[in-house]
Amino acid sequence: MTGREAIEYIHSHQWERHAPGLDRIRTLLRALGDPQRGQKFVHVAGTNGKGSTCACIAAVLCSAGYRVGLNTSPYLMTFHERIQVDGEMISDGELASLAEEVRPAAEAMAEHPTEFELITAIALLYFRRKGCDISVLEVGLGGALDASNVIDVPEAAVLTAMGMDHVALLGPTQADVAAAKAGIIKPGGDVVSYGGCPEADEVFRRVCQERGARLTEVDFSRLRPRSAGLEGARFDFVPYEDLYLPLPGACQLKNAAAAITALEVLRGKGWRISEEALRRGLASVRWPGRFEVLRREPVFLLDGAHNAHGMAAAAESLRALFPGRKMVFLLGLLADKDVTAMLDAIVPLAERVFTLRPESLRAMEAEALAELLAERGVPARPCAAAGEGVRLALDAAGQCGVVCALGSLYLSGDIRRAVEEIG
Repeated sequence: MTGREAIEYIHSHQWERHAPGLDRIRTLLRALGDPQRGQKFVHVAGTNGKGSTCACIAAVLCSAGYRVGLNTSPYLMTFHERIQVDGEMISDGELASLAEEVRPAAEAMAEHPTEFELITAIALLYFRRKGCDISVLEVGLGGALDASNVIDVPEAAVLTAMGMDHVALLGPTQADVAAAKAGIIKPGGDVVSYGGCPEADEVFRRVCQERGARLTEVDFSRLRPRSAGLEGARFDFVPYEDLYLPLPGACQLKNAAAAITALEVLRGKGWRISEEALRRGLASVRWPGRFEVLRREPVFLLDGAHNAHGMAAAAESLRALFPGRKMVFLLGLLADKDVTAMLDAIVPLAERVFTLRPESLRAMEAEALAELLAERGVPARPCAAAGEGVRLALDAAGQCGVVCALGSLYLSGDIRRAVEEIG
């Protein structure tokens, strides 16, 4: 099996026709010798900011001298982004070898594992093979029934910013969504919560109390921004002063605060994480597709905002970076999101919008999205492909303008490639 064949095999087993649950992943891992046993993890769930928080935690742990695994989703450019050790993506050869190990066990099962379950099994095998001291796992969807939740009590369970997303699967209220995320809270464990959402906070506090877990809520009064721009931000998180994070966007400082709080919890459990390691690690963080600057003239930003909460955060960051300015948007949305709230967040900032259809069965058609924008008084034009959209957006912005592409992570890779081709 080649790396490409391994990816094709993994992608051929989607989750839509499978009932949620942990039985399949447990059966698969048992057949593979339970590679998760004996490994140390940081487990991260939430609505937004999961990936950035994971990246910050992993970078600091690596800077502290540990061998660190990182399993995230989705990917932007290449599948291999999802499984990394010490910042290096899994190679084609290693992916193929592990897929060959997993496939016989998967195909011997009465019900074949899903794509995400296969990826989780491969990641856990890889982290064991590479001798990771600790690995950071991002929840794919929800928490309680997510394949990553097969692990034992993690070193820390982290709950990032909460919002309404995946309500068809997780439930119609914020409390329902929070209850699903709270599934990663295990008896006697340590939990870090971003906080700020009263309904969710109540759920997390109750579940922690019921399970005897120790809860630490992020104290944002410690966070003091110094400066911010397209190159990132400098900030204090008392008692740490003049930290640098090379990720633009107002929400990223809060994600960093959550990561630092989790790292403090780890330090309290004996992990050796010096202030210098914290400083170096944060300064080294790279997280593509999250308020990433793809070019400067005009400014072209790529952001993974894909739900109402994320779109509101993107709008807040754009106002901070470009006060009083309107900009050109390149937008593609999934139809099962809260499209009204997402548009409400960015329409006040939009000079004009070029719409795209993401590569997903759940995608909203570009023409339908353009019509919704036109009804709100925003000039909008549907585009057949990312390349066309990028060219038109750059022309509309001119040398001194701003383009922001957002709305769906399914578009990010195509948009990045199109910008690179234009140069």
